[in-house]
Amino acid sequence: MNIFVTLDYELFFGNSGTPEKCIIEPTNKLIEIANKYNFKCVFFVDSGYLIKLKEFKEKHPNLEKDFNLVSNQIKELSDNGHDIQLHIHPHWEDTTYDENGWNFDLKRYRLDAFSESGILDIFFRYKNILEEIISKKINTYRAGGWCIQPFEKLKNAFIECDLKIDSTVFYNGKNTTQTQWFDFESAKDLDHWRFSNDPCVEDEKGPFLEIPIASTKVFPLFFWKFAVIKKIGLEKHKPYGDGSASPTSNLQIKRLLTKPSHSVVSMDGYKASLLNKAYKMYSKDNKQNFVIIGHPKAFTNFSLNKFDLFMRDKLRRNNAVKIFSEF
Repeated sequence: MNIFVTLDYELFFGNSGTPEKCIIEPTNKLIEIANKYNFKCVFFVDSGYLIKLKEFKEKHPNLEKDFNLVSNQIKELSDNGHDIQLHIHPHWEDTTYDENGWNFDLKRYRLDAFSESGILDIFFRYKNILEEIISKKINTYRAGGWCIQPFEKLKNAFIECDLKIDSTVFYNGKNTTQTQWFDFESAKDLDHWRFSNDPCVEDEKGPFLEIPIASTKVFPLFFWKFAVIKKIGLEKHKPYGDGSASPTSNLQIKRLLTKPSHSVVSMDGYKASLLNKAYKMYSKDNKQNFVIIGHPKAFTNFSLNKFDLFMRDKLRRNNAVKIFSEF
């Protein structure tokens, strides 16, 4: 089976935290594991952050340090064979910075809040700044917050920016909150397919390839355990990131605590305990691709240890670790 180790490389969007703790240090910890087992990762870089660092660094010189710190790590990752691809959180368009830090306005968290011409402009600018840093072409996309729908408004940007691959969808994924809405329940339980107008609908002649994030069924007991672990505050479960996420809606919390749901297969925090269970299911179904997602800001000592053991075992079994630029 092909294993893809994919990371959303970003700050928090409540209290942002620092780039050192949310991005640089946990990414370096991951690269230690990658070097140990000789595999490469895919980094979906939230490049709106880079654009805002450049915009505000004249008034706030400390942001120039942050820009150099982050862009140098991105360049080093790329030079060492890791894959750098596009990740868009469009609320950066409405974000400001002052002496108290980043001020996030999440009213336009989803791209469909913008016009099609506005979306095209965002894609061009966000993609260009990454390509300038790594001196390579980008061909793959992951939507911020999984908010890729309605895809009709993004399709022209995909074409104009020569994006060939998406890795946003996960089987039976759903979130119906106003800020972060997506619904993948119509997608088939496949490990890749081609599409044209909707990433959930297979079209054998479609111009785009969907390589979905691996998905696993999760029962409410898992989230109750997660809540207890968070409350106890054991050191091994403490995130590397020093920020905090924007609040999850009460509706979504209630749904997770009372009904079975599907989650992305993740190396973040306590979710890393599900890696082996999910992999066994994919193997049983004879799937070709197993896409793991992670967020450096959400890494813990527990999750990195679980991921290390998982990769050691799977690479001993002759699995191949791939990156999207190989397609």
